[in-house]
Amino acid sequence: MSRFFATGSDSESEESSSADEITPKAPGTTLKQSLLLSDDEEDTKRVVRSAKDKRFEELTNLIKTIRNAMKIRDMSKCLEEFEQLCRAFLKSKNIVDKEGVPQFYIRLLADLEDYLNQLWEDKEGKKKMNKNNAKALSTLRQKIRKYNRDFETEIASYKENPQESADEEEEKEQEDSGSSYESEDDAGEEVSAKSFLKKKPEGASEASKFLKTAKGSGDESSSSEEDDDEDDEDWGGDTEESGSESSDDEDGKGKSLATVFLKKVAGIDKASIKKVEKKKKQKKERAGELQEGEGDEDGEGRWVKVKGGVPLVKEKPKMFAKGTEINVPVVVKKLNEILQARGKKGTDRAAQIELLHALAAIAAENNLGQGILVKIKFNIIASLYDYNPNLAAFMKADMWKKCLDCIDELLDILFENNNIFIGENIAEDSESLNLSDQPFRVRGCVLTLIERMDEEFTKIMQNTDPHSQEYVDNLKDEGRVCGIIDRLLTYLENKGSTEEVCRVYLRRIMHTYYKFDYKAHRRSLGLQGETKSEQDQEESEGDDSAVIMDRLCKFIYAKDRTDRIRTCAILCHIYHHALHSRWYQARDLMLMSHLQDNIQHADPPVQILYNRTMVQLGICAFRQGMIKDAHNALLDIQSSGRAKELLGQGLLMRNMQERNAEQEKIEKRRQVPFHMHINLELLECVYLVSAMLLEIPYMAAHEFDARRRMISKQFHHQLRVGERQPLLGPPESMREHVVAASKAMKMGDWRTCHSFIINEKMNSKVWDLFPETQRVRKMLVRKIQEESLRTYLFTYSSVYDSIR
Repeated sequence: MSRFFATGSDSESEESSSADEITPKAPGTTLKQSLLLSDDEEDTKRVVRSAKDKRFEELTNLIKTIRNAMKIRDMSKCLEEFEQLCRAFLKSKNIVDKEGVPQFYIRLLADLEDYLNQLWEDKEGKKKMNKNNAKALSTLRQKIRKYNRDFETEIASYKENPQESADEEEEKEQEDSGSSYESEDDAGEEVSAKSFLKKKPEGASEASKFLKTAKGSGDESSSSEEDDDEDDEDWGGDTEESGSESSDDEDGKGKSLATVFLKKVAGIDKASIKKVEKKKKQKKERAGELQEGEGDEDGEGRWVKVKGGVPLVKEKPKMFAKGTEINVPVVVKKLNEILQARGKKGTDRAAQIELLHALAAIAAENNLGQGILVKIKFNIIASLYDYNPNLAAFMKADMWKKCLDCIDELLDILFENNNIFIGENIAEDSESLNLSDQPFRVRGCVLTLIERMDEEFTKIMQNTDPHSQEYVDNLKDEGRVCGIIDRLLTYLENKGSTEEVCRVYLRRIMHTYYKFDYKAHRRSLGLQGETKSEQDQEESEGDDSAVIMDRLCKFIYAKDRTDRIRTCAILCHIYHHALHSRWYQARDLMLMSHLQDNIQHADPPVQILYNRTMVQLGICAFRQGMIKDAHNALLDIQSSGRAKELLGQGLLMRNMQERNAEQEKIEKRRQVPFHMHINLELLECVYLVSAMLLEIPYMAAHEFDARRRMISKQFHHQLRVGERQPLLGPPESMREHVVAASKAMKMGDWRTCHSFIINEKMNSKVWDLFPETQRVRKMLVRKIQEESLRTYLFTYSSVYDSIR
């Protein structure tokens, strides 16, 4: 009979037909083949599922990925998976129209929207996000708000009672699974696709095991263990069933071949439910024991709750055991023990500094001598510098005060005890710290500590808002810094090497060269009257800054062996001369040093100092009436258009291709503190006025000369900008005043030119900033008269026969 007309299943007909056609073989061979067949079939099991299960499983997997991304705040991954979820839901539209929107999908949409709103309101968290995550958060928030408008009623009903929504979903899944079991029992030949899927004993849906419940499940690990146990039980039952089914097949009862190898679910097993409840009960008892163990003093045999993570603060080492004889070797050993933790991860730096202070106090109490005290002080100061591991970070106010106090105490000890020798070349093995007739020998360098202190002061000033009161308060510490440098200078002049003296002299010069000495200026003008107090009298009788600079710089010129210190000293000396209007001394020193020939090979801080010196030299020449020299000195800085950057007074906005973040940090560390800045508006005004006094007569003299050249391109640019303006109103800015004065000078009108250059607005912005204001104004009036007359003569020379 043909197999197409058989009443049984296809698999049965195939078996019957094949049984008729195959010739009988030896019984051993048949058994061997059947064993091999069963092994292969076990390896390649096939599961038949409905379209609904496939689509819902796809949605469930995507939801699981989204929830994992939410846990780690990966917004980029959330956005990507949400877009995939929307596409997958669109593919499932036909199934959703029949079955309705699944509850686990609504739960995700509600949870995701709440999660995104919470992240959006967390301002601090948003600042810590990287650029991609912040952008993805904004995009995903807009998309989810727009997408959830189609599911407003479902989301509202879920939010009203999230627990009931979850229970309804589970009941629905249980009913579906129950109906599939009934249909399987009624119709043995029709096998439901859902019966091939593994069901949870508690009747939870396939989707809900991947999602968070409304309560928030904290027993994920226990649930995974329970699933493993259930798997073992299910597979154990299946093997028994499959064995019985295979025996039925051998008896020839007409069972389907697929049912032999497929895993069956035979309802909810009561034994498995009891096992799960038993495990939950054990876990609760264990949690209760843990809480009881916390209050138990003995705590033996019980769990102790501890905080997770590596403890950042290590246990403080004890100073000395009771009854220990405290002497120098014991203190040195304890000092080395404390210093071993220096620089290690997790070391509490503040606690380390406190331990060193305590050790110094113990050494002082037991009269162990000044040698060990100096060694501990060295390490305290070094630990204060190491408190901020980042090189760019500056010291906080309290640490800065402690540092200054420790350095003062160290210098006090060194001045009081002449028998202490300090040097970097002293090895630790050859240190002499014990009280004896021999002098103390301690490894260390005071100069290095004070140089670092000076650098820290510069960093504090760089990182403080210059327009705040805090900047003024910090600047008051400069007097104390200079006092410490002066004390060190006195100490090293007696005990230091020539190289160390040159280094400390340069530090003192760097704190002096940019300051205008008003007392010396008043004395030179004969304005010094009777002083009001003894302190003012003592200050006025002190050495002029010019005398101090001359003494320090000449020592460096004669004794220094390094080019850098000598170059810095020369530039500071020239700057100081120029600042005090000693034009000829400053000019001669610059020309004799030949620094302009090879300054391009110097390091950036020295180049910045050179630029500052040239600018100050140009301003000095202008005050003395040397207009051409002033223009030549300022030409290179002003023509570049980067005066602010070249003088170390700020960074210009550039493309990121030219300067990366690391280079920007380095350049910010080179900036000059605000109190040392040169007024850029004054600098530009001096340059433009000098260019006007040179350029306008030259233009008049070479009006018809085809080969006429420009003296100042920047000045010509300002003139063209002024000519392009459609409406000419009264000048407002400094540049507009200079352009208006230039137009008046072209006509030979010196009075109008003078009124534009010297008026109340220009006085407040520029001319009142000079120390000798009246003398500069008189010089300007005279120069404007001379150049206006020269311009008039060149312009109208063709009209007159003679000057008389």
